[in-house]
Amino acid sequence: MSSKPLITLLTDFGSRDTYVGIMKGVIAKITPDAQVIDLCHEVTPQNVREAAWLLGVSFGYFPEGTVHVAVVDPGVGSKRRALAVRAAGHVFVLPDNGLISYVWRQHEMDLAVSLENEKYFLQPVSATFHGRDIFAPVAAHVAKGVPLTELGPEIKNLDLFDPRRPVIATYSSGTVLEGEIVHVDRFGNLVTNFEQELLPRVPNLRIRVGRRVINGLTATYSQAHTGELIALIGSFGQLEISVVNGDAARKLKASVGDPVIVEVG
Repeated sequence: MSSKPLITLLTDFGSRDTYVGIMKGVIAKITPDAQVIDLCHEVTPQNVREAAWLLGVSFGYFPEGTVHVAVVDPGVGSKRRALAVRAAGHVFVLPDNGLISYVWRQHEMDLAVSLENEKYFLQPVSATFHGRDIFAPVAAHVAKGVPLTELGPEIKNLDLFDPRRPVIATYSSGTVLEGEIVHVDRFGNLVTNFEQELLPRVPNLRIRVGRRVINGLTATYSQAHTGELIALIGSFGQLEISVVNGDAARKLKASVGDPVIVEVG
């Protein structure tokens, strides 16, 4: 842990209300020297899979010792557990609803505990705002140096989902890879679960999204014209569908979970 603790926040709270600001206030009262970074607050509401992907592709850009708070929590107030997990030199404070799944796919977990020691909660704990009452204060205490073993008992059986991987099928006419959209960014780019290493380096690649077909990959936006629908490898090393200077999600009426097909042959 650095001398100045670092905490990131990932939520679906948006910026219209005071929820995020209140979480920062709670952190500041407990660990005033902590640096708090807003990772993202525009996750599609209640979309745990999208948030899990964003957390998985983002946390590695921060130094070890960072505490990551992720609150996309459709089960708030239910019997779902609250967690603190240590993995890859980072700590994750989040509900036990699958949010840790992409991190889990990439790295072994060193320790996971169920948050049960109410000494580290903000009292009284509401039934609807655990981001304020549980996750923010616990993260602040962890950043301050409280060990995870003080927060609750160790657990092994986390609520995880297996992040969907593209399915590959080979036919006499060629190979078909079936994947899906995992994120839509604010520009309307459709980020898919096709990692660059999975895509064959052939000129006759065809990418199907809905009824539209894109032939081959484009290296950069500058190689295509405004309004053109293209496919390229984005900054996270995954296949993206884009409209140059436009909005692919709006143009294709596409959203997270929609299928994307890659054909070779």
